[in-house]
Amino acid sequence: MNQLRKYLYILCGCCILTTTVYSQKVGSTSMQFLKVIPTARGASLGDAYSVWAHGADAVFWNPSGIATTINHDFTFSYINWIFDTRQGAFSYASSLGDLGAIGVQMQYVDFGELIEAVAVRPYINTWPDPGLTGNTFRPFSYLVGITYATNLTDKFSTGGSIKYAHESLYNGNKVIAQVNTGVSEEVKTWANGFMFDFGIRYNTGFRSIQIAASVQNFGANVTYAKESHPLPMMFRWGIAANIIGKDAIAGFDEDNTLAIAFDLFQPNDYEQQEHVGIEYNYGNIFSLRGGYKFNYDSEGLTFGAGVKQSLTGFDLSVDYGYGSLGTYLGNVHRISLGVGL
Repeated sequence: MNQLRKYLYILCGCCILTTTVYSQKVGSTSMQFLKVIPTARGASLGDAYSVWAHGADAVFWNPSGIATTINHDFTFSYINWIFDTRQGAFSYASSLGDLGAIGVQMQYVDFGELIEAVAVRPYINTWPDPGLTGNTFRPFSYLVGITYATNLTDKFSTGGSIKYAHESLYNGNKVIAQVNTGVSEEVKTWANGFMFDFGIRYNTGFRSIQIAASVQNFGANVTYAKESHPLPMMFRWGIAANIIGKDAIAGFDEDNTLAIAFDLFQPNDYEQQEHVGIEYNYGNIFSLRGGYKFNYDSEGLTFGAGVKQSLTGFDLSVDYGYGSLGTYLGNVHRISLGVGL
């Protein structure tokens, strides 16, 4: 009972962080690509994934989830994001036996080719395309990180990550910009910084009910040109359980599992949001998933599917996730490939 009380104190401490998180203004954070989580399974569940994220997937959601890694686990993900933006991600997790587990992640975002426009002469007076210089540039972002997690008991795991992110708005170059009225100065068009993730997961021991919490992107402000901006820090608290299946709440079934998850999500640049996901799994071979994201300006419905097959010496999984961003932003497609050894 004392151990359970200690874990609940930790969860409450994470909740207290949301008071700080909530204090930021809407749309005030930088490095927005950090809010685009790459894995297809989690996205198809409406981002209700803080409990179920495990193995290599967990480095993107809740670092404590890599503690479940048995041997080696790899994931490769690709996102066809909005406005020709493409994002690729790789993650790896490996068991260290009684010492815990370690993981790494890499993400790269290509924002596509943009046409350069400036508000200076002689370009500002050109016609019919005023401001266009005829040049193009290609913004990009990347992130690398390392994660460690361990099982403190047979029911409780914890983990943390340290990450380094870099974002370039203009080919990684410096430019001459007007910083005050009539005053120009050479400024950098990129920003970088270190950040930290923390996560915990607890198996209640009652049926299949589990709870989890994580804080992501905790770090100092980053600076573009002359202005600094906070990172998109995010807090997740989730609960998940099997409705039908092993240790289920409603009914036992050896081959079929129907599970539901709920995440309370608090970013530091928006109001509190909620994520709900449901997954049907047949024989640990085929899965259908759906979800919904509440209190979003454009996002809402999500769905997807996955297949998993055990081959000689390894497990192979393929997952697809779909998300709607509304009439004007279109739809987002994610594909993930997982390999377990």
